[in-house]
Amino acid sequence: MIGDSPLELLSKRDVRIGQIINSVGSYSIERHKDSFESLIRSIIYQQLSGKAANAIYQRFMVYYDNSFPTPKKILATDPKILRSKVGLSNRKIEYIMDLSSKVLSGEINLENISQLEDEEVISQLSKVKGIGRWTAEMFLIFCLSREDVFPDSDLGIKRAIQRMYELPDIPTNEFIMKISSHWRPYRSIAAWYLWKSLNNYKK
Repeated sequence: MIGDSPLELLSKRDVRIGQIINSVGSYSIERHKDSFESLIRSIIYQQLSGKAANAIYQRFMVYYDNSFPTPKKILATDPKILRSKVGLSNRKIEYIMDLSSKVLSGEINLENISQLEDEEVISQLSKVKGIGRWTAEMFLIFCLSREDVFPDSDLGIKRAIQRMYELPDIPTNEFIMKISSHWRPYRSIAAWYLWKSLNNYKK
């Protein structure tokens, strides 16, 4: 399969993912260019519906005059303002402050983080309160453009695989690991198609 494009390789290795690729069309994983902004945005969006998260994020940006704040500027902000004017929970404010503090101190070096291996990136980011493996995996896919990351704990991924294989229940981790192994070294691309496939099922 030398010379195959990512989509050709995925389609050859798994007929079902090939069908999704044909249905969805070309992939376009939009890269978030600013690492700090990407992580702050991920924290804000955690465990919220898209509409609610968008509203909070917009208020966050408006408070900082629609110019994304530096870690220093965030740390200088009274947490009470982030709670009352932006609508962030106390826990998310704590997470955002912790990230800003670690970036400002250099404990987390976002300028050089792209030079690290995937697991090293996850280890670094997991030092921050509120950032676990899933958030770090999203960072790897959508900020660092890593092509072989598979967020197997993601509920959307699990539901997409359940529907793709017509399973009566959410698949086990063992099943997901076995299936996703066929999609190396393009598991990030396969994950993107699985997320997109959920939109097709809703139609």
